[in-house]
Amino acid sequence: MTHPFNVLHHICIVVHDLDKTVAYYEKLGVGPWFDYPKSSPYVQFEVPNQAASDEMRYKCVDLENVQLQICQPSALDSPQRRFLDQHGEGVYHLGFEVPDCDAGEAQARAMGLDVIARGRRADGSGFSYFDTRSGAGTVLEIRKSS
Repeated sequence: MTHPFNVLHHICIVVHDLDKTVAYYEKLGVGPWFDYPKSSPYVQFEVPNQAASDEMRYKCVDLENVQLQICQPSALDSPQRRFLDQHGEGVYHLGFEVPDCDAGEAQARAMGLDVIARGRRADGSGFSYFDTRSGAGTVLEIRKSS
């Protein structure tokens, strides 16, 4: 069995101005960008601030080897807003694809990692974010795509 942080899916960067950042990347030939595909609703959704999560804006681009996500948090309190206020723009998290979110989360917990946010859809897809900034330099996330 592989560990949950084996297949990099995306890099997420938090920014002050989503539109300005996407326009800059487009000038460099990076695109096309699309809105984060918030598909079917979560049947389990545990985040520090639901309202802040709902107001976050994301744009994504699929590169040949990884997805790049740009996130603009709202003014409401969230881990992303706090990161932006304390550190400025930069990489907020690395997202890794797993075949099973629950199994991946259990593996990460067995490694001593605490979950800071999680969500699951009825089809088993979803995500888990872990409190890894102090050790890894960034938040690590696992996700299973729909």
